[in-house]
Amino acid sequence: MSIAPTDPLVQRYLDHVRFEKRLARRTVALYTLDLEKLAANAAQAGVGLTTVEPGHIRRWVAQMHANGRSGRGIALILSGWRGFYSWLGREGLVASNPVLDVRAPKAAKPLPKALSVDDAVQMASFERAGHDPWLEARDAAMVELLYGGGLRVGELTGLDVLASDAARGWVDLAAGEAHVLGKGSKRRIVPVGARAVQALQAWLAVRERAMPSSLHETVAGATPQAALFIGRNGTRLTAQSIWQRVRQRSLQAGLAAPVHPHMLRHSFASHVLQSSSDLRGVQELLGHAHISTTQIYTRLDFQHLAKAYDAAHPRAHLKPGGSSGSK
Repeated sequence: MSIAPTDPLVQRYLDHVRFEKRLARRTVALYTLDLEKLAANAAQAGVGLTTVEPGHIRRWVAQMHANGRSGRGIALILSGWRGFYSWLGREGLVASNPVLDVRAPKAAKPLPKALSVDDAVQMASFERAGHDPWLEARDAAMVELLYGGGLRVGELTGLDVLASDAARGWVDLAAGEAHVLGKGSKRRIVPVGARAVQALQAWLAVRERAMPSSLHETVAGATPQAALFIGRNGTRLTAQSIWQRVRQRSLQAGLAAPVHPHMLRHSFASHVLQSSSDLRGVQELLGHAHISTTQIYTRLDFQHLAKAYDAAHPRAHLKPGGSSGSK
């Protein structure tokens, strides 16, 4: 892959990176393409490469973005151009680098993946007949807390059975509240719904079964099985284990795509916002420090409304012949 550049300055720079900097052949080939693009843009604008100004660069960035080039792709091109003008500066051929303060457009943050209400309820209500009742009770309680309370997986793993000074978090079943330690070591209280309370009560009723008898003993005044969610050996479940269990449960529940714990948190936020439109309330429930973090769920809410419109509104689709709706 090699393109012979027509501009002598570009050729000199490529010789520099090829022989003096000893860059890889693939890197040199990419630089060649990017600098050919730069030279073509300059020629079209009627300027020489040494007289290009920041305004030219910004215009060409805007054109690339409008033509569908990704922010990451533009950033890579700018990096090559920036290196070229740095070299021209060292050679005394330009007084300043026109690319120095130009940045690529930021890539739009992808929307968080959330389940539909039906899929979320299907997963939370799923019961595996004939399976180990100990595992079934534990996994059902985990899913109810993740979806019903919008907990992060780290907050879930940090829950203890009982409140204590050493506990990172716990659930007050009588009050229907989860006390969690979130990001930045910030504590918050999250409401726990009736279904989650029922699931937790069922889990606590069988939790100590099938554990080694030594784990029922008290060591230095503290119970080693203080964690709310534990494995067969009595130790606290890790985030990785919970990811695996949630993924497995979603597939067994018949969902089309595997679900991870954070998807249940996204679903919680989206569904509460759809029902209440209370952005500040959802922010507090999720433990977001900034409202801008929560506002992304308004885009999910709009997507939900847009889909409902497309499916139901008589003017959403054109009929054959170009007419829309009934006459």
